[in-house]
Amino acid sequence: MMRLVARRLIISVALVLFISLLTFVLQTLAPGDVARTILGCGGQTASCPEQQYQALRHELGLDQPLMVQYWQWLSQALTGDLGVSPVSGLDVSSAILSRLPVTASLVLLGTAATALVGVSVGVLSAVRGGRLGRVVDVLSLLGFALPNFWLALVFMALFSVTLGLLPATGYVPIDVSPRDWALSLILPVGTLMLAGMAGFAKQTRDSMLESLSQEYVRFLRANGASELSIVFRHALRNAAIPVVTMVGMLFVGLFSGALFIESVFALPGMGRLAVQATLGHDLPIVQGVVVVFTLIVVATNLVVDLVYGWLNPKVRVT
Repeated sequence: MMRLVARRLIISVALVLFISLLTFVLQTLAPGDVARTILGCGGQTASCPEQQYQALRHELGLDQPLMVQYWQWLSQALTGDLGVSPVSGLDVSSAILSRLPVTASLVLLGTAATALVGVSVGVLSAVRGGRLGRVVDVLSLLGFALPNFWLALVFMALFSVTLGLLPATGYVPIDVSPRDWALSLILPVGTLMLAGMAGFAKQTRDSMLESLSQEYVRFLRANGASELSIVFRHALRNAAIPVVTMVGMLFVGLFSGALFIESVFALPGMGRLAVQATLGHDLPIVQGVVVVFTLIVVATNLVVDLVYGWLNPKVRVT
């Protein structure tokens, strides 16, 4: 297991460095110029005083070679300092940390709700079968077909505008009012949950059906083991191997889904910060958000690999 952890950590560090460098390079190739944005030139060379423009580029270090700029940024980032945005004047680390709880609440609750409901429905449909299994198949197709932003608009129109039961937009921190915090997240979390729940239930049901058809299940039943023990103690653990992988994929996928959900429900999270920074050509903010997202994805994959190794000892030697 220790070799597995060491191997995954080495791969993770290399991946984070590669993604940060790739993002840095792509930013330099993107249309626009930070110095012209700050001077309000709108990308038009003729409207910018050349001397002032070159002086600002020198002050920002934009006239240095690309790898020198990247090394300077990386040296600061390794100490936890992602710099200060020259466009907005925001401290990048502080801006991200202030919005991370919003996105974390949305994604964690969405993952937990999707996994809990999806696994419950999947196990129930595998044990009971029949009509419920066909319903899960239909719902899985609908879940894949319906986009998150469309569900968000439908929920907003129904529960906020028509019924007036839940707030349509906005976010209340949990330390201000736990009740209002929960109410502000019901619609966003519900949107994310319904989009992924059906597919999760189908994967769980298929894995459970495969586990329940194995020889050891018939052996346990012949020896008088209770059905609850067979389902939850034996079959579900073996069926959990692909489900755990799907949890990791769901968690990572919800971060991309949160980008649209935060925009629809006006949540002040990292996804909305990334959209605003991109529209404003605020490259340091974009770079910081991408690095943080990459770290979260890498950490999630590492945890999934460790849990997978615990559930399936065969992967520890691969």
